[in-house]
Amino acid sequence: MECPACGTAPIVFSVPEQYREYVPASIVAFCPRCLTLEPAEMDPEPDETPAFARVGDAFPTRPERAIPLAIALDLAGSLATNRSAIESLLRDVERAGTDPLLVLDRLGTDPSVEPAIDLDRRRHQLEQLLY
Repeated sequence: MECPACGTAPIVFSVPEQYREYVPASIVAFCPRCLTLEPAEMDPEPDETPAFARVGDAFPTRPERAIPLAIALDLAGSLATNRSAIESLLRDVERAGTDPLLVLDRLGTDPSVEPAIDLDRRRHQLEQLLY
């Protein structure tokens, strides 16, 4: 399986129950290069311990931080439509002990990451959303 947008091997994981309202499937594939999220194809086995370190040094590796951040990044393509979901997800990331805005800053300078969205612009908008 590879990312339909950039061809990179994705990180496949199960979506915890509390986040299923935000994603189209219970098992999803997150691209560590373009930061997009897609429903996983044809029942692949999710990674028992998702390798979020593949996203880069800035991205959290613990699932309770990484999963809501990955979902929020995917939803950030449409802030107007997903405002409340993104706010809730980023608050969960903060409560779990990670600063999502700092992660976005660092991802924006990581040469291995080529996000599908403009992280610099979204970071500013997300900061306004959170504060």
